[in-house]
Amino acid sequence: MAGIKALISLSFGGAVGLMFLMLGCALPQYNQYWPLFVLFFYILSPIPYCIARRLVDDTDATSNACKELAVFLTTGIVVSAFGLPIVFARAELIYWGACALVLTGNTVIFATILGFFLVFGSNDDFSWQQW
Repeated sequence: MAGIKALISLSFGGAVGLMFLMLGCALPQYNQYWPLFVLFFYILSPIPYCIARRLVDDTDATSNACKELAVFLTTGIVVSAFGLPIVFARAELIYWGACALVLTGNTVIFATILGFFLVFGSNDDFSWQQW
């Protein structure tokens, strides 16, 4: 039952984050859809870690280069997702209020992605690793 509660709360977090992103795009005073490009970063951010988790044997207690490279690439993707709305606002493609809404949505979405890996990343009975 704990897995279902976690899944529901993570779904709620994702919905709230996407709501902030859509508000930053669709409110009448902003009305610019450039911030939707951060959706690519949401899709790309878990990919390096998922690939590294499949390739690396977790029995070794020491750190390895594959996982560290995956964390480095994921960090670059997350920083880029936060930087893109700021660049758009500085270039006056979007307003600063829309930038703040998108950055809030980024924070919620990336916290949700992190929460997913913390909750469902272990090798217990309720695991999503068969996907």
